Parts: sequence; C-alpha cells; structure tokens
Amino acid sequence: MKNNILKIAILAIGLFSLSSCETNLDKINENPNDQANVDPKYLLTYISKSAFGVNGDNMYASRMLIGTDGENVYQYMKWNDASFNTYSEDLLNTVKMMQEGERINNKNYQAIGKFYRAYHFYNLSLKFGSIPYSEAIKGESGITQPKYDSQETVMSGILTELKEANDLINTSDAIAGDIIYDGDASKWKKLINSFRLKILISLSKKTTVGSYNVANEFASIAGSQTLMTSISDNGELKFADVADSRYTTFNSSGYGSALYMANFFINLFKDRQDPRLFTFAEQTTSAKEAALPITNFTGYNGGNPTSPYSDNAALVAAKNISKVNERFYKDPTNEPSSILSYSELEFILAEATARGWISGSAKVHYDNAIKASFQFYQTYVKNPNLYFAGFNVENYLASSLVVYNNSATLPTQLEKIITQKYMTMFHQAQWTSYQDYLRTGYPNLPLQSGVTAPSRFRYPQVEYNYNNANLQNALSAQYGGQDNINSKPWWLQ
Repeated sequence: MKNNILKIAILAIGLFSLSSCETNLDKINENPNDQANVDPKYLLTYISKSAFGVNGDNMYASRMLIGTDGENVYQYMKWNDASFNTYSEDLLNTVKMMQEGERINNKNYQAIGKFYRAYHFYNLSLKFGSIPYSEAIKGESGITQPKYDSQETVMSGILTELKEANDLINTSDAIAGDIIYDGDASKWKKLINSFRLKILISLSKKTTVGSYNVANEFASIAGSQTLMTSISDNGELKFADVADSRYTTFNSSGYGSALYMANFFINLFKDRQDPRLFTFAEQTTSAKEAALPITNFTGYNGGNPTSPYSDNAALVAAKNISKVNERFYKDPTNEPSSILSYSELEFILAEATARGWISGSAKVHYDNAIKASFQFYQTYVKNPNLYFAGFNVENYLASSLVVYNNSATLPTQLEKIITQKYMTMFHQAQWTSYQDYLRTGYPNLPLQSGVTAPSRFRYPQVEYNYNNANLQNALSAQYGGQDNINSKPWWLQ
C-alpha cells in the first residue's frame, strides 16, 4: 500500500517533470524516479489511511473477541515484542510531509504532521515506555542510533507539539489529500485539541508531566479551546468500495471462520438489554435454526476468553456461540474507523469532571457520550431499524445498570464511565480500552489464574542488534535492566 501510493505520487510528479523537460534541456538528465520533492497531499493520504486502520489484536486482550483455531497470544496475555516499523514508515512519511508543507508554505501540513507525530509517539510510548523521540527520524542528519527519551519527556514533548499544531492550523490554507475531514481545517483543530485531552486523561496517575500540571492543563484546554461537539467531528476514516479503500478486515478469512465473541463483552450488553450487541455479533447457530428474532438477547452467547481454545471450539460444535457480525468481513464500507470520536471525548470529559479537574456534571457528559455512540451506529450500520426499532435512549440511560449518579464515590463513577466507554470501542480506537483497564482497573477483565495482564511490549530484536547501547541505557533507567512485559512503565506508576 505504501509503495503503491508513493509510486502514484512519484509518477504524477514525474509526468509533470517530463513535460517540462521539452522546453528545459538543463533538466533532461534528471532521474524521474528520484524525486527531490513530493506533493504533501499524497503523503497525507497514505499517512491517514495507515493511522486509521482497524487493529484486531487489542480486542483479544480486551476480552471482546476469542479465537477457536489455536492459542492467540493476545487472548492469553502471552505476547512478546512489538515492532518499531512506525518509525520507518508512518513517522518518516510524516516528517517528509511536514517538510514538503513548509516548502510550499502551507502550515496545515505542518500542523497535521505535528498531530500525527504526537499520535504515533504517544502510541509507541504506551506500548514500550521510553522510546527514541528527540533524536528519532534524523537519519539524514547522521543520527542512525538515536537515544531513548524517558516516557515523561515523550509525553511532555507531544503535548507541546499538539499545542503548536493548534496554533499553526489555518483555515485559509487548503488541505488537499485529506481523506479524514475533506480539507476542513476547523475540524482538524477540534481533533488536535481533543487529542490533547486524551493524552492528559491517560496520565491520571500523574500530577505533573514535564512542566505541565496534568489537571490544570486539562482544565485550560477544555475551557478555552475548540473541541469536538458532535459525531460529525469524529476523527475517523470512512471507507469506499474501491481497491485499497475498503474496510480493513473486508474479506478476512479469519473473521469468517474462527473468530467469535467473548462472553465477557457480550454479557455486558445482554445484562443491560443494549441493542448495540446486535450490530457486533451474529446469533448462535442454534438461535438461527430456531428462527429467533435478531433482537432476542437469548440468541447470543460468547466463549470464555480464559478457557483453552478447545473448550470454545466445543461451543462451536454445539452451535452455542456467536460469531462476529458478518458486516465486519463482508461489507466493504461498513462503519468508519476512529482514533478519537466525539463519544470518547465526552467520556474523557465525564472522567475529568468526576475527578474534579473541571466543573460541571459528569452525568451530562456520560449521557452525551452514550447518546453519541448510539447515534453513530444508527447512522452507519446498514438497516439500523433491524436492530434499533422501538429503542429509546432516554429509557436506557435511566435503567439500573446504566444510570449515572454524580454523588456516587469516585470508584463507582469511574467504573460506570470506563465500562460504558469500553462498550463503544468494538473495532474502534485501537488499544484504548486495554490501556484504560491498565490505568483504572475497569472494566474488570477476566484473567486466567496466575496470569497478570501485561503492561507493555518488549522492545523489538532489531533494537538489540543495531541500537543496543541506547536500549540498554533505557532498560536500566526504567525497568532495572529487564525487558519484561509485566514491568510497569512510568505512566502506570
């Protein structure tokens, strides 16, 4: 995909160059395949598509999905290292886009580049802990073995980059190649500021990060900056039924064969009589054979994510387990994929209010978040009346397991907020649900006896091979020299 997009960009520029050569013989010896400049719009398209893709691994760890054809390392909390490919792909292209934006004097490419830098460095740091940051992506300057910066330095740095992005974004500069907001700079500004709040709430265990006071900075941004106000502001990628633009898991053989729903996830919806379940899961085979209505909650069942996969395979044979709704692998457009939605923002604001960081009613934000989630599915799921006919969201909000009480203890409020936030994130927001669990303990994900939920990934082997001295310094500084998936990084201490 990356190569195809960049080849298209280079081909377009190459054709322009060749046509110009007819009247400029001085340029006739230029290599059209070695372009010094690339229009930043081509890079923006690639960068956005890569960042907003669906990642299913987190849904095993978050107890939403299970496998029945083998032991999935994410389901059984046995993962090891992760990749640094983000540096050589997404971040490298982001830096190039920013340089090209500067070349054509378009500040919006630089601002959006700062957002994507913050987004990728944030995710990398949450995965590993300390990472190359200040010296990263500087191979052209001769830095091929970048030092590792502490997680606090990274988080402080990306908060500053997002502040700079907010100041840079300019509604008068066009944003060609923008497949997220179709060139609307005002919506990018909302996403940038909302993402600043996402970073800060993820640091709820900390009082300060660098020179920032976490709660005060959150309140300042929430009180003075433009934020998302509806699902039309969602930071999401809409898919199209054309080559290379279809839903990420479209035609996935794994989704169509051995991927099933986890009972922990399904039961949250069944207990609350929540019709979003019908958009996520298929009826069990037994329920289909009995011709139960799609909206009959008894027709849905999940497998135990902590049981041996052979036990869940037995549920398949017994026709008593729900597959993932077929739209996730048969619908080429399906629903948009978000990295930050208006619904998530409202949950973030609800949590900040419950913690006393900002004034107002946590219940109002909580209710707004749930309403936005239902609106999302009623907007993007095909034939929504099949699932939501007769549903009243106000009645749902007043039901015993959902209703919010501003006077409850903080743990009770957090459990309500994070549980409902979790229920909105099926195939959305990547690892956020699992990271919320690590941070808050909610919802209480089931684990096998004697198993601890990993706090991080091990560093990739390539770093041991080519940047070992800097890696060893980072391990000594944060994990006592041990590269262990159960070592707690700074943000969780």
